[in-house]
Amino acid sequence: MDALSPEAINLLATLTADIQKTTAIAVAILISCGAIGTALGFGILGGKFLESAARQPETVPMLQIKMFIIAGLLDAVSMIGVGIALLFTFANPFIGAVRAAFGL
Repeated sequence: MDALSPEAINLLATLTADIQKTTAIAVAILISCGAIGTALGFGILGGKFLESAARQPETVPMLQIKMFIIAGLLDAVSMIGVGIALLFTFANPFIGAVRAAFGL
């Protein structure tokens, strides 16, 4: 394998830094959107549960079970987002593509 010129090393370092910077911003957006969506979902879910419990108190046990199932699904969506964000943070596939383009 040929040694890289100083200009190529400088370009590789710049591209890697740009990818890391952009990935950090994307990860922050991904986690924050997941958190906001989950918070809105829980707010709507709780409000609708209280409305229906006030209208028909006899259905509260059945509604409560369904509410907890939906709450678990809401949490799962944000945890999937956190998992994807961790993947991009610690095993960034874009940096590997840049290194491959330079023959490393």
